Amino acid sequence: MLDRSRAVLLTWAGAFLALFALLALAATQSWGPVAGVDDRGNGAEEWAVDESWLREPLRWIEIAFGTIGINIILLVVVVLLLLRHHRRAAIYAAVVVISTQLVTTGIKHWLGRERPPWQNPSNLISSYSFPSGHASSITAVAGVLAVLVVMLVRRSSVRRTVYLVLGVVVVVVCLDRVLLGRHYPSDVVGGFLLATGIVLLGLALYSPLPRSHAEDAEPLPQALPSERRLAVVLNPIKVEDVEQFRATVAAMAAEAGWSQPTWHYTTIEDPGTGMAEAAAVAGADLVLVCGGDGTVREVCAELAGTGIPIGIVPAGTGNLLARNLDIPLYLRAAIDVALNGQDRAIDMVAVSGDGFEDTHFMVMAGMGFDAAIMEGVNEDIKKKIGWFAYVISALKSLMFPAVRVELSVDGGEFTKHRARTVVVGNVGFLQAGMPLLPDAAIDDGVLDVVILHPRNFFAWIPLAWRILLKRPHTDELVDRVVGSSVTIRCATDTPRQLDGDSIGPGKELHMECIHGRLLVRVPR
Repeated sequence: MLDRSRAVLLTWAGAFLALFALLALAATQSWGPVAGVDDRGNGAEEWAVDESWLREPLRWIEIAFGTIGINIILLVVVVLLLLRHHRRAAIYAAVVVISTQLVTTGIKHWLGRERPPWQNPSNLISSYSFPSGHASSITAVAGVLAVLVVMLVRRSSVRRTVYLVLGVVVVVVCLDRVLLGRHYPSDVVGGFLLATGIVLLGLALYSPLPRSHAEDAEPLPQALPSERRLAVVLNPIKVEDVEQFRATVAAMAAEAGWSQPTWHYTTIEDPGTGMAEAAAVAGADLVLVCGGDGTVREVCAELAGTGIPIGIVPAGTGNLLARNLDIPLYLRAAIDVALNGQDRAIDMVAVSGDGFEDTHFMVMAGMGFDAAIMEGVNEDIKKKIGWFAYVISALKSLMFPAVRVELSVDGGEFTKHRARTVVVGNVGFLQAGMPLLPDAAIDDGVLDVVILHPRNFFAWIPLAWRILLKRPHTDELVDRVVGSSVTIRCATDTPRQLDGDSIGPGKELHMECIHGRLLVRVPR
């Protein structure tokens, strides 16, 4: 829908608005079958008015989705969009819903159709009837939310579920207007047609998609081929339609003055290292990596120190590095940042330990409870419900046993602790914006360590409260240290994770921050 041309959207909008005009004429002039449907007969009339068990829930629906309720929903949606830096989408949502309400009110007064004489006597409504304000408002809200789902939600199963829920809500509200006798059937159908036309018209006139970084740049000469070489490392299971993704990247690259990209697909055997090496050897001036945190980590580790900037197109469940760099999660916006953003030198962390080869991480490492969460995630559930699978695993692992931990910072003496988890972070915010390490910065040359030791189930409550409020004081519940190198030793084999990927149990992790090792494209 968002990729349709303006002409197509205008055609569809015109079709819905033309149907609305025909229905308005037929309803107000009592033409043909429309009049027959509207004059429903005594049976339906008596059922709508006299069934007491139905009257109260219908009345609550009427109140919940009235003008005040709809405007509260709109306000919440707009605020959330602004907090997520989707300014154009927020403007689109507000303009479409408010315009629908104003146009509906204007047409009501212009046509002046009276309410049905059989409406429910409870809280009689004396304003005009055609079109239904409830029907048009809920359809406008549902249409806006459907557009936002297309724009922001990647999982097709989630999109289909949301569409189904929105459709059911629209049908329930429309039925409510007829069953209470507030409106004729043609009133609610008219409200639906009018709002759908306005949603499509708004989409044709004002795109909610983020504006490109390249729009204000000087146009590049078209006569000479571009020599800026672009390579893309793609985890193909992370995008629904690989061919469509390729076409999108190629079109946006050409618009931004890059060459046609070369493509490198990750495999189970090689999650990105070989592909990044091939891109570097071929002389790429920019490497886009599209995948989850694991794919991003592999590519970043291979290109560290080469001076080749990396554009991150987040397509995983956590996308923690992208979130901490303010890279948008909407694919087209992330591609735009990768092609037209600015380079930022960030730190990466070399890590070694027992039971695995030396490697790197970009976001965080952990031993204990947090690693047990990653280890316990059911991959089948994760594919269906995304990050909520981590919530389920966390509930199961909440009372992971405390272990004896020794900690050394910058080569100093080991200090002894009791902990349920130890997290070493290169960034400040984890999943769902949790500020576990609020003072951490990805380019400050140091690592931030947090040691958590809730003694019992109820101790998690004040711990979570302190983390959310970013309370600075430390004690046995929450302890923090900072250093450029960190070594953790556990008394027993303990689950471990790097950037959200389990690396198996072990007793030791040694981490060293490599300052400014990597160039990453970030928003201007």
